[in-house]
Amino acid sequence: MATGLFTFKQVNQALAQKAWSGTQKTNFVEYLVVAGGGGGGNSGGAGAGGLLTGILPVATGTSLTVTVGGGGSGANGQGASGVNSVFSSITSTAGGGGGGSANGSSGGSGGGGDGGLKLGGANVSGQGNYGGVGSSTAGGGGGGAGTIGLSGVSTVCGNGGAGIASSINGTVTTYSGGGGGGVGTGTAGTGGVGGGGNGGLNTNGTAATANTGGGGGGSAGSSGVGGNGGSGIVIIRYPSTFADAASVSNGTKTTANGYTIYTFLTSGSITL
Repeated sequence: MATGLFTFKQVNQALAQKAWSGTQKTNFVEYLVVAGGGGGGNSGGAGAGGLLTGILPVATGTSLTVTVGGGGSGANGQGASGVNSVFSSITSTAGGGGGGSANGSSGGSGGGGDGGLKLGGANVSGQGNYGGVGSSTAGGGGGGAGTIGLSGVSTVCGNGGAGIASSINGTVTTYSGGGGGGVGTGTAGTGGVGGGGNGGLNTNGTAATANTGGGGGGSAGSSGVGGNGGSGIVIIRYPSTFADAASVSNGTKTTANGYTIYTFLTSGSITL
């Protein structure tokens, strides 16, 4: 049946062609928001930055703020927590610092406890896991987005918790691994897959990998310095049948597997 000058079939075909030609704006995006990881303490490994994924409705023509959180500083003492990452209404919580003569700090994932029987830090539900407990001498591992940080046992430090893998950028990549615990004599903890730094064995902790949200490794006792946490990252994507963003600040566009992808390694904004 005709409606005015066009049939329903013709109208539907025109709308489909508009989307296919890349002129129609998307009204949703898939997102990955990873916060900055915590810094390692003087034996406790740091917690990873909180990790959130999902699908978010967006209003076309509206500028959306992107904040990429930095990693916390490692310390000869209590490691510093990282910084939150934000995309529009989505906030991922920073990773907790590793314990230094204290419990691990709470965060997206909690930091590992100091090697003095100190507790691991608490996590934010749905973003990460809690940190491991320190033994009498060995630091606990920081929690990761995928698994808990392991506890120290005797002179063996806890490993950092594993992160979570995502293919949102077109390649399977793991983010938000916890930092390993450190010790003066014994076995240092290994950083969790996803950028977590290794703990130090009679040395400083290892820094986490940048733009993974990994936690820094704990150091070997009071003379060492924990590793710095890894900065976070924000990635969004949507089907490539829709138009490119109207404007982007500090984001890099790529395409893969039928998606248009925008990656933010530093803070910026995007208008779709």
